[in-house]
Amino acid sequence: MPSSTVEARSEAEVALERACEHLLSLQDDAGWWRGELQTNVTMDAEDIFLREFLGVRRADETERSAAWIRSQQRADGTWANFHDGPGELSTTIEAYWALRLAGDPQDAAHMSAAAEFIRREGGLEGARVFTHLWLALFGLWSWDRVPALPPEIILLPSWVPLNVYDFACWARQTIVALSLVKAHRPERRLPFDLDELHDPFPADPSRWWGADLAPTRRVGWLRMLDRLLRAYERRPLRPLRRLAVARAERWIVGRQEADGSWGGIQPPWVYSLMALHLGGLPLDHPVMRGGLDGLEQFFVEDNDDSRGVGAPPGSSRRLEACQSPVWDTALSILALRDAGVPSEHPAIARGAEWLLDEEVRQHGDWSIARPGLEPGGWAFEFANVNYPDIDDTAEVVLALHSVAGGVGGSDGPSGNGRRAPASTLAARIEPALARAVRWVEGLQSSDGGWGAFDADNTRRLVRELPFLDFGEVIDEPSADVTAHTVEMLGVLGLAGTATSRRGVRWLLDQQEADGSWFGRWGVNHVYGIGAAVPGLIAAGMDPSHQCIRRAVSWLETHQNDDGGWGEDPRSYDDPAWIGRGPSTPSQTAWALLALHAVGQSGGPGRPPAASVARGVAWLVESQRADGGWDEPQYTGTGFPSDYYINYHLYRLIFPIMALGRCLAAGSAFGDGRVDAVAERAG
Repeated sequence: MPSSTVEARSEAEVALERACEHLLSLQDDAGWWRGELQTNVTMDAEDIFLREFLGVRRADETERSAAWIRSQQRADGTWANFHDGPGELSTTIEAYWALRLAGDPQDAAHMSAAAEFIRREGGLEGARVFTHLWLALFGLWSWDRVPALPPEIILLPSWVPLNVYDFACWARQTIVALSLVKAHRPERRLPFDLDELHDPFPADPSRWWGADLAPTRRVGWLRMLDRLLRAYERRPLRPLRRLAVARAERWIVGRQEADGSWGGIQPPWVYSLMALHLGGLPLDHPVMRGGLDGLEQFFVEDNDDSRGVGAPPGSSRRLEACQSPVWDTALSILALRDAGVPSEHPAIARGAEWLLDEEVRQHGDWSIARPGLEPGGWAFEFANVNYPDIDDTAEVVLALHSVAGGVGGSDGPSGNGRRAPASTLAARIEPALARAVRWVEGLQSSDGGWGAFDADNTRRLVRELPFLDFGEVIDEPSADVTAHTVEMLGVLGLAGTATSRRGVRWLLDQQEADGSWFGRWGVNHVYGIGAAVPGLIAAGMDPSHQCIRRAVSWLETHQNDDGGWGEDPRSYDDPAWIGRGPSTPSQTAWALLALHAVGQSGGPGRPPAASVARGVAWLVESQRADGGWDEPQYTGTGFPSDYYINYHLYRLIFPIMALGRCLAAGSAFGDGRVDAVAERAG
């Protein structure tokens, strides 16, 4: 409704109602919500490579994947890692190569443009190690030019530096599988080469990893270690190699999830399939069959861009690197509860029951660092009992806690349309919350913060290994995960515990000089503040505290002229981008959540701050007619500087949270039109 005819509070209420209706319509009958998790075309290219390697590539599937890859090429011939990002060399190499496999001629205009960019940026020689490894699998790159990664790493005990548990869980699963692949040094020759992608003026081949690093003693030691391990890889000790291979294969098989995946994420999934196949498992083996069948559930089949993501006309398909039902369901429940949807609502009850059924009650890799800790928590995906995480667990606890207070007496609906006593639901929630809190508290790192999956996964030496030049490889504590945990403890009345106080102290120590916090799992400083400020307030911090005032000042300074907030992923690499970018629904909501937490959304008889009024106005005016918002930007982070995610539900869930909380504050949004309120509040 136009702001010229409808009062601001009415507009915001209508926007919130529309958004809630839209979100409710997206719930699955089983109780969960899940938005698409969109990344970049390397997922699709590497799926084509995997199928070619295993000998199961089909022309029709390849063409649908290729259609998606082509549609994501930019006018300059490149492919990027996020919306409106710069062309990225390795991503462009993999996309170009996948299209060659699909039959695109190298002299086609779109291929020539890509090849020119690749040569200009350093050619195949300049690609990341993981791209070199894919090339080596098909005889397009020498295995001798891939850094060392012997499978004997699996034999190192957990107390020895560089053992597999020194790596973050996502990297751990990947390197164990890749160590087996590299030990076999396979080559699946193709009917073409990629000579057109070589740099015509390559750098001195003696320049390898570490050339740009300062010649410290540690760098020199790691260079020497790589040379020694490469020599060992050429002539391994056979009994030791057999022992390592057998143990690594058992380790991999033992971590396959019920849906056929490994950790529910693409990298260890595809590498594990290759490693086990090279080790002798036929394609019809239950492990292989489960893995390949499971991958099919991660494809989004599209026709004529039915989801409005820039897919081409006709049929196409794209691969999700991961799926986020637990995360999306917890956040959806929180958003709906913030919007005033009662706990007894069928959607809330179904979602809560589904979450309770997803609780992880078995030990996983996290217990290596905390062997005496009892399990209790939630993972991100449908099936990932080996790797529950602290961030999901904190949000699930908050969601279930918001439900438990409102279902105590009357009957409420259960999943699958059946009726169950609401008191039974509440009775299930309380012990699950107790287990989760105990588990999360037990995974606090020694410095007081929380990482995502493990405690004290902080050995930074592994970042400098030559093999691992793409993405974060350790899981050290982050401000956003720690803030969500501190918020959980505060909401549960545990703000006064020593565990919570240490978490608060860690957060205060991590605040940036400009007043913001670094966002590990979301882009970037807007996300960090959006997590840290509500967490600190829930922990009992006075809104007038200096650290809070500095964060509010940062948000006010970085608000866009249109009233929203946005931040480009380039802020991870270039300080000039910090807090800069086109306004997005999710990032605007994160800023509003922080401002609301400190009382900036006003109250009865008290108008909202100008920044809040303008932010709410932007959300109202940018909403689509169906209640959703457009957000092509990538505001989620997989690996800072390398890998970004567009969570398709972020654009809906977080605006609902922000509008719900701001309206619930009872502030005077109804004193006039949206533009008039913003003007007066200023």
